[in-house]
Amino acid sequence: METLLLSLTVTALAEIGDKTQLLALVLASRFRQPRPILMGILLATLVNHALAGALGMWLTSVASPDALRWGLGLSFLGLAAWMLAVDSTPSKEPRAATGIGAFGTTVIGFLLAELGDKTQLVTVALTARYGMPLSIVVGSSLGVLLADAPVVLAGSKLAGKLPVRLVQATGAATLALLGIATFIATSPGQLY
Repeated sequence: METLLLSLTVTALAEIGDKTQLLALVLASRFRQPRPILMGILLATLVNHALAGALGMWLTSVASPDALRWGLGLSFLGLAAWMLAVDSTPSKEPRAATGIGAFGTTVIGFLLAELGDKTQLVTVALTARYGMPLSIVVGSSLGVLLADAPVVLAGSKLAGKLPVRLVQATGAATLALLGIATFIATSPGQLY
């Protein structure tokens, strides 16, 4: 349960102000159908983060504990720095392919936009660090949905009032602490 909550929290913080959150806003304003957009976000994120969790588990099987510890520590610190950087906005409004509607457009858009995204990399790192891929994938997917749902439901009114820089700084600090704790840990499961 702890890894699920950690994954949910860190991923939700990483998603605030991210390009995929902006994509959710564009989709919400274009289609004005929150339910299929939210379901599309959840499905695409579950698929994407399941692949990220599998990659994290594979890394634990091929890397030595010391190499994994240093690699994970550096990746958490790198993600913290990336989180403080301003994300770019999508350059074009996504176009709906003929016949796929809000749900299909959201699934395709989020599958593509999440590739190599901070939230996907957080899922890889957390899975490699803690194992427990199911709880981390579920937590990270729910974290993305938690951050994107207000944007989809309330549109730009709520998104414009969030203290994005403060939320990003909090998420970056959390990732940096995870990185430092990873360096200090002497075994992969020490911080459970």
